Amino acid sequence: MAAPVDEDDSHSLAVNLLNVKFGSDVKSLRQLKELYEYTKHEMSTLEKQLSLASSEVPTEVDTALRNAKTTQRSVQNLHERSQTLRHEVLDHVRAHQSLVDHASKLTNQIQHLQMYNQYLSMVAKVENISSEIQTALLTDNFSSAVDGFSHMTSIYGQMQDTKCRHLLKFTQDTVIFWFKILKDKIASEFESVLKLVGWPLIATSIKSPPLQTAEVKVKMETLFMQLLHLQLPERLYAEVTSSNLTIQSQTINVKPLLLPLDLMVRPLKKRFRYHFYGNKQTNSLGKPEWYFSQVLSWIRDHSTFLDERIQPLLRKAGQEFVDAKIEFMRGLVIVVMEKVASDLSLVMEDEAFFSHLIDETIFFDRELHGSFGYPKGMPSCMDVLTIDEVFEKWLITENKFAGEKVDVMLSSPSAWLSQYKDITDVDDLKVPECGEGFITLMSTITDRYKYLPSPTHRLKFLQLQLELLEDFRIRLVQVMKEVTLNPLGDMFCAILNAVHFVTEVLKDWSNLVFFLQLQYYNVTDGQDYTRSMNRSDLELQDSSITSETEIPSELCCAVESTVFDEVIDLYSKLEEEMLKNLINHVFMDVQARSQQYRKDRWMTLPFNKELAGQGLSNSACEMLLVLKDHLCTIQEALSKPLFTLVWQRLAEKLSTFILNEVVLQNRFNDGGALQIQFDMTRNLFPLFGEYTHKPESYFREVKEACILLTLKVGSAILLKDVISDKSGAAKHSTESETALQDVGIYTLKPQTALNVINSRTNLAVG
Repeated sequence: MAAPVDEDDSHSLAVNLLNVKFGSDVKSLRQLKELYEYTKHEMSTLEKQLSLASSEVPTEVDTALRNAKTTQRSVQNLHERSQTLRHEVLDHVRAHQSLVDHASKLTNQIQHLQMYNQYLSMVAKVENISSEIQTALLTDNFSSAVDGFSHMTSIYGQMQDTKCRHLLKFTQDTVIFWFKILKDKIASEFESVLKLVGWPLIATSIKSPPLQTAEVKVKMETLFMQLLHLQLPERLYAEVTSSNLTIQSQTINVKPLLLPLDLMVRPLKKRFRYHFYGNKQTNSLGKPEWYFSQVLSWIRDHSTFLDERIQPLLRKAGQEFVDAKIEFMRGLVIVVMEKVASDLSLVMEDEAFFSHLIDETIFFDRELHGSFGYPKGMPSCMDVLTIDEVFEKWLITENKFAGEKVDVMLSSPSAWLSQYKDITDVDDLKVPECGEGFITLMSTITDRYKYLPSPTHRLKFLQLQLELLEDFRIRLVQVMKEVTLNPLGDMFCAILNAVHFVTEVLKDWSNLVFFLQLQYYNVTDGQDYTRSMNRSDLELQDSSITSETEIPSELCCAVESTVFDEVIDLYSKLEEEMLKNLINHVFMDVQARSQQYRKDRWMTLPFNKELAGQGLSNSACEMLLVLKDHLCTIQEALSKPLFTLVWQRLAEKLSTFILNEVVLQNRFNDGGALQIQFDMTRNLFPLFGEYTHKPESYFREVKEACILLTLKVGSAILLKDVISDKSGAAKHSTESETALQDVGIYTLKPQTALNVINSRTNLAVG
């Protein structure tokens, strides 16, 4: 409700309304009658509405009260009725409780009898299927026997949720029993057919395979199909197979092959065990390449047969997603994995044998993937190498051998000499032998661990590389400190070249997809995706790592740094420190030879209009000669990119020095101004002209100082007046800069330019 308005407020509101309505125009008062009629009408309308509201409200309230009382009575009636019904129900239940109890007992008995019936019927069904299988075997009807076995395995699959453990065990034992019998019988037939077709295809280049009749082909196809359907449920494979590889406490689980392909691998597995186990001469711990090369040759010899004869059978059986050649390779790889695991347990204490076995294993794995298309993510010998015990030993051995190689590199008589010093066209970087050898060592380590299946293992190898890089940097610092007093020597420059080379290589590596992927895993806490992903995911993951393709956009967003950032920063700081040391050494030597030039009598030199008769100042000869010798020495010793940095920084430093110590510390007459211009433009600048087309661009301060010193007197006086004008600081600054730019001065500040002009003796002293 609005607050009541008192009379004073009403009066004020009326007056304000009239003032607004009529204003100061007397003629507008003719509208007064209209305002009166409008106000009277509004007042009448409001009174009617108020009267209507006062008469309707009590009626509505009465109606609402009557409705509420009616509803209350209805609710009470319903409550009384519900109580009555409740009592009636309770009486009915008590009257029939004995009948319900008796019926419940009968129902429970019926349910138990039904369960017994189902239990016995399931036992009978399994036994009936067993009888059918037995009958089929007695009549050599292998197809019917396999169909019965498939039916039994489907029943076993449906029983997995049952609580009847004994029934489940009975069915499981029955399935395994018939599997072994059927497998032995069909496998025996299949092996006989394989011999008829000349399998395995050993030494096919010497002896052609036997003639294969249509009957043999049909029989082989029939037996192959039967074996394909003779598959155990996965949970039962462990009961009948032992394909897991174990090294002490750790086990690598390997999924068994399809039964027909497993049988095709068996004769080769027997040959492998015959030649590479026991006391055979071919079983040598120091020659693992023998069995690796043998397996690769078997894969090569059998690829065509598998593609042309076996793959069509898999497609016909509805298993087109299974690649016969890959499954065959997987079977042979499992054989090799078992051999590698066996040898590792014997050679881990012998570092030479252990390292050689790792090298050959890596080479075998690369050949499989590179030459034969073996998919990543499938079982491989790298899985054996990444077992914790083996992998830790591998890291220790890798670190030890790398350290020994670095020691040999740095102790070599030619460690600090470039291998290509006599070949000018390819020796721009002038990399010493030890620097190039170290990067080769790092590349070799990368190649060895690049295809490891787990990012966690790759990160551990990366950490080893980072430690080796830091160790190499510390060694370079130690050697550098021994020769730091002679920065122009071959040793110091060779170290600087090595540091620069390593830095640039690391910058290039930082942008490779492989190392970007490692940084991604590193910033995500190095999660071991091999345990959280299935094989297909792992295959995709590894293919993205090893291929030099564009990294996914989401990964680019996640990688804000690189794995080598800290190492690059340390090497860059070392490079910068050595560059400063070298440049300061040259500069201090030139500065020491410039004392006579700085104290030359510039204000008393004769004026010579003819430049042809001009000569270099005698006091500058030694300074420029030393500078030229040092530049030649550095150019000969340093890599091209480093030398470019050195002469550019040295030129800028000399420019500032000459401006501050020669130009601004002396006074020049016309002859002195022409002489210093000649010394700079015809002697100092050309020294650097060998390295750039515009050497004056690196001596801007000196060049502009010479312009100011040789500017015509009138122009110099006008320029001096403009620069010296102190009226309006902002405006004066703009005018000064414009005036300086008109005469070609862009680098020197107005005050510095004024000081240069004031060093002229042919102008009035301001």
